Amino acid sequence: MIYDRPEYGFACLQCGSARVTLDQLGTDRDWVTGPLEPPLGRGINLEIAVEDIAPILAALAAVGWPLFLDTEEKAYRVGEGSMTVRQFLVQDPDGYLLRFSERIGNGARIQDLRYLPSAALRA
Repeated sequence: MIYDRPEYGFACLQCGSARVTLDQLGTDRDWVTGPLEPPLGRGINLEIAVEDIAPILAALAAVGWPLFLDTEEKAYRVGEGSMTVRQFLVQDPDGYLLRFSERIGNGARIQDLRYLPSAALRA
């Protein structure tokens, strides 16, 4: 954790260059765009590219947090090339899927990715 404001239910977390802010609803200013019905994160998959997923997996295991998708190695087509990642998914308490990935194969750099429709990835 980089910093927090417990009185507002707020925290800023950082792992490598990935930064996520968490804000508890109803404690301060809320930016609510529609009805808040659990699970709040339905249909959202946030990819967080990190240098090494091992410390994150160890921290989750230490607190007994279940994985939504076990660790896997997956190759993705990126433009004319490809990239292989080691990744896993975990679901946060609000239902958001967090996909942590580390690049393990040659190909495009993570910041150069252009996400393609899933049908194009199967081609």
